[in-house]
Amino acid sequence: MDAFELNAEKRTAKGRAENRRLRRAGRVPAIIYGGNDEPVMLSLEHNDLSHHLDNEAFFSHIIKINVAGGKAEEAVLRDLQRHPARPFVEHADFLRIVAGEALRMSVPLHFSGEDECPGVVDEDGVVQHNMNEIEIECLPRNLPEYIEVECAKLHLNDSVHLSELVLPEGVEIVELMGAEEDQHDRTVVSVQVPRAAIELEEEDAEAAEAEAAEDAEEDAEDSGEDAGEDSSDDDDSEDK
Repeated sequence: MDAFELNAEKRTAKGRAENRRLRRAGRVPAIIYGGNDEPVMLSLEHNDLSHHLDNEAFFSHIIKINVAGGKAEEAVLRDLQRHPARPFVEHADFLRIVAGEALRMSVPLHFSGEDECPGVVDEDGVVQHNMNEIEIECLPRNLPEYIEVECAKLHLNDSVHLSELVLPEGVEIVELMGAEEDQHDRTVVSVQVPRAAIELEEEDAEAAEAEAAEDAEEDAEDSGEDAGEDSSDDDDSEDK
């Protein structure tokens, strides 16, 4: 498991003007809260934080925050605000870790065995990810970087649900912790017929329906013409 550390400075001024000043100086306004201590406003060096964000594990890992002139804090990244158009982090929220106190975190799902599952190799299916992360509850010492989803044995139309995931010791899925667990046992991954094949079948069915409709219309027109000819023949016999 990777170890992550951030160096931070305390900040006392707040407001949009102060935040803009920090960002122009290459720093990110941040806050750490939770536990038995008061929230503390911080600022972080942008490039250092941005470098850590390139590592997926940073989002589900305990981070050591070294506060200049203060004590080091252990926390997890709770929220991140990015600039809507530019590659800049505008604000970060951290939640303190308290030993012995459970925390809830969203952790990524890692899918393994997709290239060897029978539904793909032998049955021309495609793997569909219905979820890419799940929310878990556990003690800080049990926090996993990710949850692995095994796909190697899936056939066409098979699926894996939340209740079928293999979890590390001491880890629970939040959605399955309620009394109505079955109602929240969502599909995590499945092997389906490729969308292109479904669309082709739909197009073939639509073409067949259109052809049948045209044939029915032609039959109706032919029947009308035949009826008109019969009526004309009757008129001719009456004139005679």
